[in-house]
Amino acid sequence: MPAVQRVITTPAAQALIELLRERHGAIYFYQSHGCCDGSTPMLFAPGEMPIAADDVLFATVHGVPFWAGRTQADYMQGTQLTLDVGQGSLGTMSLENEEGVYFRTRTRLWNDEESAWLAAHPLT
Repeated sequence: MPAVQRVITTPAAQALIELLRERHGAIYFYQSHGCCDGSTPMLFAPGEMPIAADDVLFATVHGVPFWAGRTQADYMQGTQLTLDVGQGSLGTMSLENEEGVYFRTRTRLWNDEESAWLAAHPLT
């Protein structure tokens, strides 16, 4: 079985990632610590928000690291995230805010084969 992707993107999210990478250079996502499905992933340039010792590299999305706190990563492990774009500003410090849009996630439960692959390839 090919590697399971913990985070995938819609075409709109991929286009926005490419635009922001061209504009800002190196960028990275950080999944907020929200308690609910759909918590906001935020996009930063290096140095805007430090990665903590207990943060986990959850995925890489189109060459962009996608970080989460250990507790949030553990919570999200049961689902695949689909990164999408919503219209309007959430007023966050995330780089896409200046575009009048925001990144958002939807989730999908893993099937048995995907769950088995993930169990054999845990996050570190």
